[in-house]
Amino acid sequence: MELVPGIKLAVQTLLAEKYNHPIEIHEVLVNETKPEFEGDYTVVLFSFSKTLKISPDQLGKALGEALMASKPSWFASFNVIKGFLNLVMADRVLLDFLETHYDQADWGMQADRHQRVMVEYSSPNTNKPLHLGHLRNNFLGWTVAALYKACGYDIVKTCIANDRGIHICKSMVAWQLFAGGATPESTGIKGDHFVGDFYVLFGTELKKQVEEALALGVPKEKAEKEAPLMKAAQQMLVDWEAGDPQVLELWKMMNGWVYAGFDVTYKRIGSDFDKIYYESQTYLLGKDLVEMGLKNKVFFQKGDGSVWIDLKDDGLDEKIVQRSDGTAVYMTQDIGLAVEKYDEYHPQRSIYVVADEQNYHFKVLKLICEKLQLPTASGIYHLSYGLVELPTGRMKTREGTVVDADDIIDEMTGIAAKHTEELGKVDDFTAEERKELYDTIGLGALKFFLLRVDPKKRMVFNPEESIEFHGFTGPFIQYTHARIKSILRREPPGSYAEEMITGLLPLEKELVIAMEKYGAIVQQSCTEMNPSLIANYAFSIAQIFNSFYAEHSVSRAETEIKKQLRLRICVMTAHILKSSMGLLGIKVPERM
Repeated sequence: MELVPGIKLAVQTLLAEKYNHPIEIHEVLVNETKPEFEGDYTVVLFSFSKTLKISPDQLGKALGEALMASKPSWFASFNVIKGFLNLVMADRVLLDFLETHYDQADWGMQADRHQRVMVEYSSPNTNKPLHLGHLRNNFLGWTVAALYKACGYDIVKTCIANDRGIHICKSMVAWQLFAGGATPESTGIKGDHFVGDFYVLFGTELKKQVEEALALGVPKEKAEKEAPLMKAAQQMLVDWEAGDPQVLELWKMMNGWVYAGFDVTYKRIGSDFDKIYYESQTYLLGKDLVEMGLKNKVFFQKGDGSVWIDLKDDGLDEKIVQRSDGTAVYMTQDIGLAVEKYDEYHPQRSIYVVADEQNYHFKVLKLICEKLQLPTASGIYHLSYGLVELPTGRMKTREGTVVDADDIIDEMTGIAAKHTEELGKVDDFTAEERKELYDTIGLGALKFFLLRVDPKKRMVFNPEESIEFHGFTGPFIQYTHARIKSILRREPPGSYAEEMITGLLPLEKELVIAMEKYGAIVQQSCTEMNPSLIANYAFSIAQIFNSFYAEHSVSRAETEIKKQLRLRICVMTAHILKSSMGLLGIKVPERM
């Protein structure tokens, strides 16, 4: 039983039978009743009253009376205010719902739809470790995949590793010149951090060379272009593309160090992939599609031999798809990779989780695929998200101001340990249990803080703010779950005669109604690809539960029947908190 769909169906049926006015069910708008009015759900009547030429109040009264007269009625009462039909749910309906679903850990999950969705996320460069921005990307991509899975879709999680190009060669040149043969093993530095240090070192040394040239009067553009380090990196890229064995061996070794480091971080944050693509294996894809596009006049060739597409009629401009020397650009390989992914997995939707800096790129990608009439085109969707900034401003890799993912996770775990120990509730935990708890709280706080904001919005990350045990945070919800589990350890629910319950108190009713909405929230979060809706919902459930528990004792309830009712509320609340936080990739501890 789901209340909102049931209300919509009832209104649809009444309009057809009573007024001979057939409508689609999605045309019935049902909202939560505003706090200032009596009711639980509100039906908006204006569009129907206008069509039927009946005043909204008259239509609301007629529909309300008909809903009350239906057998069995879901409603205890109704009122009509300015064209809005406010419905008060009958306690019996809510009690039946609770008894039917309270112990279902999978409440809110949906049946298999037999459709496939591909989600691509992370997509790191192999010249540096994952950073704070990658964390928002990974958490967002993983959660969107989890939401689609919860809504019955078959999910394929993919990643494209950007493992070739001038940026990779910069790290390689710096290692050759300055490492003295050092390795991650010999230094004890995690592989991705080790390689990233040499990328930053390249930038530092390049800056010195440019400044020396500028001091000699060399123009800035020439100084940057002809700096020995830059020329060495450019030559290494040429050698890599030519298949130089020594360069390839160095490239494989250093990428191997980075992948080993990535694997540790991915495991720690709970990020995983069904398939990883590598740019070194995909950068030549799409060249055949360029030939096809030229033949079909989708593309055109300029005098220098370069190939372009004219998108001015689509509100954009001209875009290059192949250089004059015949080499591919990023757009070329993305077209080819889109086709390869479709041919391998045949997804109905292919979601790219990429920051809003690439909005233009993905508009062009979809347009080109549409104009080439590729089967993958209709499913391409760019899930654009805002960048993460620190209170000090935007991060910059080349200047060494980026916050590495591992470092921020360590910091969050440390803050979690400090806050938890200050509360003094883990004295009976073993050292291993404490470590696991601090990791759970720290990572949970980080994920929740990065996911609680609408993906489209840019955000500022503040570690201390994210880990408060009171307020709009992951630890607040984790603590609420642990509190409920403590109640249930002392006294699990037993059997009782459900029909003996005569009514629900306001906070009992508010919590049951809120939990009934879980499935609808999961669906909305999936449809909108917006995990913040789940985060806000989980926080709301935790808030209502804490208000309920502060006002109504469970173990010392007025009657045994009331105690069993409240224990069922506790069980269902715990299930929903665990499930909703699980969709965000966040664990909820049994004890805190």
